[in-house]
Amino acid sequence: MAKSKGRAMQVLANGFIKENPVLRLVLGTCPTLAVTTMAKNGIGMGIAATFVLLGSNIVISLIRKIVPDKVRIPVFITVIAGFTTIVELLMHAFLPDIYKALGIFIPLIVVNCIILARAEMFASKNSVGMSILDALGMGGGFTIALFIIGSLREIIGSGTWMGYPLTRDLIDPAVVMILPPGGFLAFGFIVAAINKFSSLRIRNKEISQGCGLGCPGCSNGNNGGGGQ
Repeated sequence: MAKSKGRAMQVLANGFIKENPVLRLVLGTCPTLAVTTMAKNGIGMGIAATFVLLGSNIVISLIRKIVPDKVRIPVFITVIAGFTTIVELLMHAFLPDIYKALGIFIPLIVVNCIILARAEMFASKNSVGMSILDALGMGGGFTIALFIIGSLREIIGSGTWMGYPLTRDLIDPAVVMILPPGGFLAFGFIVAAINKFSSLRIRNKEISQGCGLGCPGCSNGNNGGGGQ
């Protein structure tokens, strides 16, 4: 029981931290760079993708044992397309402003590599419960990544956050940040910062535990003053 609960929590947490689809696996970069000119656009895109990911994971997990291997990819794409159509119609009806802002990238959720990858690598091989947790983790991680990038670009590039004035009256906005080059800059800096933080955390953990492998961290740290 404890083991299964631990695996469930790991599956849910992977998408947020260890296997974040955007910031760690570098997937879905096309919508990430295109729609993150504002934080609320990033949230809208993330929620739409999470809805499609959740629905497709559930259905694919349910039918995984009856779909022949030769046609599994067309079947997966058909399922994903169905949920994409649903979310597009819902956003068109109830969230017209975000629908207009996201534009073509809503129907392009069909070919989002994150969703098809989770269908092929996880939902087609695991139970419905685990597939739901995987969808929530990956979708939540995708949404958070878009929100962070969108917030950075909006604050620096427009002087606003979530549409509200923030620094516009204090400093001149750097308009380049809401242009395509700004998307690459924000994405690159955030990924680099996360990678640097991860490498430092791993090194500090090795030093504190004393890996005993003669690595520079250990020889300078806990191995009896080997660096003296």
